[in-house]
Formats: sequence, structure tokens, C-alpha cells
Amino acid sequence: MTEPVTRPPLALGLAEIQAAREVLRGVAVETPMERSRWLSALCGGPVHLKCENLQRTGSFKARGAYYRMARLTEAERANGVVAASAGNHAQGVALAGQLLGIHATVFMPEGAPIPKERATRGYGADVVFEGRYIEDALVGARRFAEETGAVLIHPFDHADIMAGQGTCGLEVAEQAPEARTVLVPTGGGGLIAGVAIALKALRPDVHLVGVQAEGAAAYPTSLEQGAPVALTSMRTMADGIAVGMPGELTFAAVRDLVDEVVTVSEDSMSRALVALVERTKTIVEPAGAAAVAALLDHPDRWRTPLVAVLSGGNIDPLLLGKVIRHGMAAAGRYHAMRVNIPDVPGGLAGLLLEVSDAGANVIEVVHERTSPTLHVGEVEVLLQLETRGQDHSERLLTRLRERGYRVTG
Repeated sequence: MTEPVTRPPLALGLAEIQAAREVLRGVAVETPMERSRWLSALCGGPVHLKCENLQRTGSFKARGAYYRMARLTEAERANGVVAASAGNHAQGVALAGQLLGIHATVFMPEGAPIPKERATRGYGADVVFEGRYIEDALVGARRFAEETGAVLIHPFDHADIMAGQGTCGLEVAEQAPEARTVLVPTGGGGLIAGVAIALKALRPDVHLVGVQAEGAAAYPTSLEQGAPVALTSMRTMADGIAVGMPGELTFAAVRDLVDEVVTVSEDSMSRALVALVERTKTIVEPAGAAAVAALLDHPDRWRTPLVAVLSGGNIDPLLLGKVIRHGMAAAGRYHAMRVNIPDVPGGLAGLLLEVSDAGANVIEVVHERTSPTLHVGEVEVLLQLETRGQDHSERLLTRLRERGYRVTG
């Protein structure tokens, strides 16, 4: 009678993560844990931010990449390494290569953020673009490894990578020993898997929450199906967690140790990013804001004291501007409206005076004189306004309608 095939347990525990910490001393930064008064008031108890955006290379990825590469043999180092990344893992691999004297080649998906590409090249790595998604770049990296003998440094699905990322969990346990809930941005799962293995060994009572972008959320379906399932498409600005399929190792750790996985929208991440800039003077990338986005969506859902991990801070300044505008619009602080006014001298001035008296700031004005919806003798004015929030916008709309203006938007 054939014995049933069983999967061996993951050969990674607290001891391996503690060993990784010793290797990383003097290389990785012990990032600060900052108390957020704003989020604490919102959630009704202490909330702390674990600032991995202040890690070397601007994200937690430097931890796992260095530890993985530090454990290569001399023969493996001689052949160089290859990686696939949208940017953060790329920089971690490139920095590790620079520090360890190992040549690195990184495959990036087309459209990877320019600052991340430049930083990767700045650390001495070669960059090759391939495909639209990280999975496409990973195919290229595997092909390169087969052709050249370079060692593939997987962005998340390797025990050494998970051990390196798990050192963040050791720091969380020490810096916030009273924490009852920890939220972690989640893509392929390397960070949350490592953090989960460390934290659940030290604090099995801690409630662990993975946070994924709605447009790239592979874990909910995979957990439901009981195995990694690939997404058919992805669309999110959070390139740091845009991974279409969990890894085998990371999936097993998340399945066994993570208490729940939630998703957040693009609007929520935008609002979280803007709030972090305004309230904490902290710059993060969209993926790095995912845990805070979950708190904004569900301020009463989890027990405090609570830790939200800010996983990365590498954001293109152009994207930062777009996200800030989007976040302000999502929070009701940017408002676009169309107003029909009489096409007479002083008509526009009268409208703008009403807007000014209501305390709104005009950003842009556009006239439209030819439209089938306009009455004879009318002009449509498109206004882009800055307001103090959704309530202020509603009061402005009410005021204009009470003055007889026909308003849409």
C-alpha cells in the first residue's frame, strides 16, 4: 500500500531568524517604532508605526537580500546573482552585491519606477527590462540563471529571504512588547511570513493581519483554494506588493500563522499616504501605506495596542504628486464641478465670488460654450476646487444651488 505523500515542515524557525539577525548586524538598520497620536485617537488605543521606509535602500527588502547572498558559497558568488523585482528587492540585491563583492543582474518589469531603476544601477547592478509584471521579469531572471549559472535570488520564496525579513518581526516584538495586533503589507509574502514565524514564536497571542492591494490580491483566493493560485490580471499603483501568485513557502507560512488577510483600495492607499505625509511627516510608497489604509478603512476592527508596518518609502516624485492629488480627491479635498451660468458680463465673477465667500480655493477654470446640454445664453464652467473636506464640499454645493446655479458634480 502506497504511503500518502506529505509536505515536510518548513525548515525555518525562530533560531534561524535570530541567526540572520547576527549576520545583518552593521548592515541592516534597526528601524524606529514611532507612536502615532493621530492613529491612536482614531483607533481608540495606542498605534505604533514600524518605519521600514527608513531601512537601507528604503525598504525591508535589504534584510532578506543581504542574508540570502551572504550565505552563498564562494563558487556561487563567482557566478554572480540574478533577481527579478519592480524595484525594492532590486535595490536590496544590488546593495548586497556591492557590499559582498558579487555581481548582480536585475530583471525589472517595463514601467518600473525610474528612481528605483536608477538606485539599482547606482549600487552597481545591471538592469534588464522584461514584461509587464514581476512574474514576467521572474521568467527572464530564471532564463538568465540557466544560461549563465548565476544564482537566482528570489524576491520572497526562499527560507533565507524569509529569515532576513523575519528580523523585522524580532524588532517589533522588542520595540512593542505590548502589541496585540500587527498589520503587514503583503505581496508575495516574504515579509509577513518571516514576521509571522518570529512573532508567533515569541508572542503567539499577537493577531497578525496581512494587507493586500485590491487590484493585486492573490492571497484571499489562494487561501480559500488551499494552494497558491495565480491572478489572471493585476492593476495597482502599489508596485511593491503587486505579486500575482504567492510562493510555496510563503503561502504555507501565511496559511499556518497569519490570522487574516484583508484588502485595501487605491483610494484608501492614496488617503493613507496623504495622511502620513500631513500627520506624521512621513513619506512612503503606496505599498508602504497599505497597513495604515486598512486602519483608516476599519479603525474599530482590531485590538490595540497595534503596530502598522510601513514597508517601504521608495516613490517616484511624479507618482507622489499624482497620489497626493488622488488622495485629496478621495478625502473630498479636491472637488471638480460643472456650473451653468448666464453668458453675461460679470457672470463668471459672480460665481467665483460665491466660491470665495464659501471658503473654497479655485485651482482651475475652464469655459465651455458649445454643448447640447446648454441653454441659449448659458456658459458651462468647469471648476477645479480645493476644499477642507467632504462636508465643506457639500456646503458649497448647497450654497450654489440656493443661489440659483445649475450644478453637477
